[in-house]
Amino acid sequence: MGTSATAATAPVSSVSGNSVGARMVAAAAGEVGQAEQPPGSNNSPRIAQYRSATAGNPGPGPWCAYFVSWAARQAGAPLGDQGQGFGSVDALYAWAQQSGRAYTAASGRTPQPGDLIVFHEHVGLVESVLPDGRIQTIEGNSSNMVTRRVHSADGDGATGFVRMS
Repeated sequence: MGTSATAATAPVSSVSGNSVGARMVAAAAGEVGQAEQPPGSNNSPRIAQYRSATAGNPGPGPWCAYFVSWAARQAGAPLGDQGQGFGSVDALYAWAQQSGRAYTAASGRTPQPGDLIVFHEHVGLVESVLPDGRIQTIEGNSSNMVTRRVHSADGDGATGFVRMS
């Protein structure tokens, strides 16, 4: 089963409560539809705000890690040992491994809303796990915008996940 965009699809089940994961999902859900301006530029006034959650506020570039760094900061749990956020998926996952937050897709653990889903050079946020086991995500820099996607239960080849709460 492959990845599909679900920009207009509401989650079947949503996270509730005031956990870090719930707050991250709430922040990210409000961003669905935010797009690059112009398309393909890796930039817009809103994407610049996502970058601001990363130390040094780097210039335009691939922004999926900026987006999850922004969502974590909005939830009061900035990513990184000093809360610096990440502009690199590799650096984000290395931090997660070192801090004991990472688990592999093959571990048998079920992702929770608010966990990060990590692919080779891409990262998103788990919004929900659907009744059939598929994983619904909110991802920045997916088709040049913040988009909801649905992945197969095995994560469609995900490297792993990062437990945020």
